Amino acid sequence: MALRMVKGSIDRMFDKNLQDLVRGIRNHKEDEAKYISHCIDEIKQELKQDNIAVKANAVCKLTYLQMLGYDISWAAFNIVEVMSASKFTFKRIGYLAASQCFHEGTDVIMLTTNQIRKDLSSPNQYDTGVALTGLSCFVTPDLARDLANDIMTLMSHTKPYIRKKAVLIMYKVFLKYPESLRPAFPRLKEKLEDPDPGVQSAAVNVICELARRNPKNYLSLAPLFFKLMTSSTNNWVLIKIIKLFGALTPLEPRLGKKLIEPLTNLIHSTSAMSLLYECVNTVIAVLISLSSGMPNHSASIQLCVQKLRILIEDSDQNLKYLGLLAMSKILKTHPKSVQSHKDLILQCLDDKDESIRLRALDLLYGMVSKKNLMEIVKKLMIHVDKAEGTAYRDELLTKIIDICSQSNYQYITNFEWYISILVELTRLEGTRHGHLIAAQMLDVAIRVKAIRKFAVSQMATLLDNAHLLASNTQRNGICEVLYAAAWICGEFSEHLTEPHQTLEAMLRPKVTTLPGHIQAVYVQNVVKLYSGILQCKEGDGDHQTAQEITQLMVERLPQFVQSADLEVQERASCILQLMKYILKLQTKEVPVAEEVMALFAGELNPVAPKAQKKVPIPEGLDLDAWINEPPSDSESEDEKPKAIFQDEKTDTREVFSTRNR
Repeated sequence: MALRMVKGSIDRMFDKNLQDLVRGIRNHKEDEAKYISHCIDEIKQELKQDNIAVKANAVCKLTYLQMLGYDISWAAFNIVEVMSASKFTFKRIGYLAASQCFHEGTDVIMLTTNQIRKDLSSPNQYDTGVALTGLSCFVTPDLARDLANDIMTLMSHTKPYIRKKAVLIMYKVFLKYPESLRPAFPRLKEKLEDPDPGVQSAAVNVICELARRNPKNYLSLAPLFFKLMTSSTNNWVLIKIIKLFGALTPLEPRLGKKLIEPLTNLIHSTSAMSLLYECVNTVIAVLISLSSGMPNHSASIQLCVQKLRILIEDSDQNLKYLGLLAMSKILKTHPKSVQSHKDLILQCLDDKDESIRLRALDLLYGMVSKKNLMEIVKKLMIHVDKAEGTAYRDELLTKIIDICSQSNYQYITNFEWYISILVELTRLEGTRHGHLIAAQMLDVAIRVKAIRKFAVSQMATLLDNAHLLASNTQRNGICEVLYAAAWICGEFSEHLTEPHQTLEAMLRPKVTTLPGHIQAVYVQNVVKLYSGILQCKEGDGDHQTAQEITQLMVERLPQFVQSADLEVQERASCILQLMKYILKLQTKEVPVAEEVMALFAGELNPVAPKAQKKVPIPEGLDLDAWINEPPSDSESEDEKPKAIFQDEKTDTREVFSTRNR
């Protein structure tokens, strides 16, 4: 026997240990996979030996290979063998390997129950500790059910080292076996008053994690946590407790009133930024929930804002982001408290971190007033010019439009200024939000009568501007503003100072490179503009010029007739025939302006988005009744496609025959 032990020790001297394996992998970079394959073959041979030290060494090497991405599930039984070793150094290797590769689907995990129970009851605290640590990584519902009582017993262990680990692993047990929570909770509650701060901290962590899922069940612990919050000096424990109070306050309003004073004291006294942020965050949550029942809280809000300013001014990007995030919460309920820090928020737009710039933009949206709107937009326009990357520039563009248009243009006092801003934004190349600018131009021009003359002059400039035609003509690009420009100049053509020049700009050959829906609007509004010019020239008795303009229309419209877009084709064809007919009448000196103007008589008024809901339903109209009888079940299959095709055809004709105003 002694000879065999000596022989085994000599053999182990020549076995590769973990250091040799790592060194070998580094020395075989060119054929690493081949070398590791050879090592795995050696490890398989070592696992067949009876010597537990050799097996432990082999499992140790397998643990390293598993971290490199190699599958070691085939050695699961050998890992269980090493876990059951009597020597702690070997046992620790086994539990480490198990924690890395065991999971609920591992077959041999059921064999570990008795071994783990044995280790949990070991007189050696380190055997118990390693078992608890390993179990936390691979606990299954069956293991949780079988070992819950053993772990609960360890929560009252004489050693704080074991009590702390037992308390922490109970959280994993609760998740896998929820039925254990009710019997274990009284003991867990006791640990909140444990003399050891480590055990106390562990109990706070477990209860706070449980309360995050269902805060209502833990309201009864509020007095105990309040006592801990006012007596503990551990920042991490305080953070957990304060987070828990933040979740409990909406459920119990009376709790919030008691929290304000201790939280305010912590905000004044703490130098830890993480604790400061959580205190401020919870105070904000408390004040929001008590906004009606606690009117005199402006001092607390001002204190929070001042402390958040310190966070935002900090060089740490994470603290700066958290400060802006908390500031946005205050902004929702106390905008005036935040508006005084507008200069600081504007400074954040110069930050190199894009996430901070975007968060600052969100804050600016809520800080706008009639007094500072122009100043804020001016600063944002400067940033638009300096912005690097189209994504951030598009975000700036969107935010400028959102800021100006919020609450039905509540903060705009000068609409000429806003139209100028929109025109300035059309200089942005490569933007994907041309449709937003176009929509704003149309909305303002239709709603605000007083602005129409100025808007028409600006739109005429855009139509005459070659850079928009030469820009990227993809859908939603900046060329979308030409849709609005053409419509406004056509609909309100009476305000044009040089209508003939605008007409020629709209009939340029380059217009045919624009997307089809924009060309269609061009064609439709060219006729409106033409009718205005025609009326003016006939009124002045200048029949020669009137005829020349009609001739220009007849010459330029065929380029639209050849468009690939069906809508453009149809509109251009109809209008071309109309122009040819008008030209015949003009050669006979027949006045036609009045009849052409009648085509576009009447003014378009803005309609509120919810106006349709206010229209009463006529008596006898049943909106749920079928307009036509539904098709019968006996309808033959060959008739169905024909009926569907006919419906579609009718719908298409109806769509194409409708004039798009």
